[in-house]
Amino acid sequence: MSMQTHLFRCLSDNYGVLVHDPDSGQTASIDVPEEAAVRAALGDTGWTLTHILITHHHNDHIGGLAGLKAPGITVVGPRKDAARIPGLDVLVGEGDAFSFGGEEVKVFETPGHTSGHITYWMPKAKLVFAGDTMFAMGCGRLFEGTPADMWSSLSKIAALPPETKVFCGHEYTLSNAKFAVTADPDNAALKARLAEVEKKTAAGIPTVPTTVAEELATNPFVRANTDEVAAAMGMPGASPEKVLGEVRARKDSF
Repeated sequence: MSMQTHLFRCLSDNYGVLVHDPDSGQTASIDVPEEAAVRAALGDTGWTLTHILITHHHNDHIGGLAGLKAPGITVVGPRKDAARIPGLDVLVGEGDAFSFGGEEVKVFETPGHTSGHITYWMPKAKLVFAGDTMFAMGCGRLFEGTPADMWSSLSKIAALPPETKVFCGHEYTLSNAKFAVTADPDNAALKARLAEVEKKTAAGIPTVPTTVAEELATNPFVRANTDEVAAAMGMPGASPEKVLGEVRARKDSF
């Protein structure tokens, strides 16, 4: 059987997600923003938590860790952030892989939002867990990294198979979409996606997960290497890193 996912809201605008392997019974929580929300999701699904996979050190991603960590639960997290995340059992970084159920989980280092941020990719299940690196039509604020860091990180995710489902850490999609049309104003696919997101948001329907293909078509940060976004930024011929930096600066003040 294929991997199963269960998406749920927590805190003010975070998403949590459980990943379950029916054959082994193993269940992972991707980040743990809030103990009560994770426990409620486990209760709703009937799954038993066996793994916690941490993307980065911010409290809205590890706030539930102390309460959820228990014997029999393996906590995996970024080697470079080990000093800032108490309770990690397995430290991973660029190029590492580990087994979860019947799946090999591959690890990318994706700095930019934080210096130690990592992303988890399950190639067989066609799932990637991007934390606060890639959002639907957006990317994380550059708290601890540079535009070049973020461009490199986004490029790793954008290079995955187009049908890969992208799970991110927040419901920022409507805000991102409204900004994106100012950064890529002639993009018809983006305008259509904004209309779709407005309908989903009004109906209370989650806009996550997205896919790599959708982000390649509509995410101005991922499209910082295109003539269209560079022109919209008034930077024709500029490097993707510089264009991304300008897009990020405009989004920060949007």
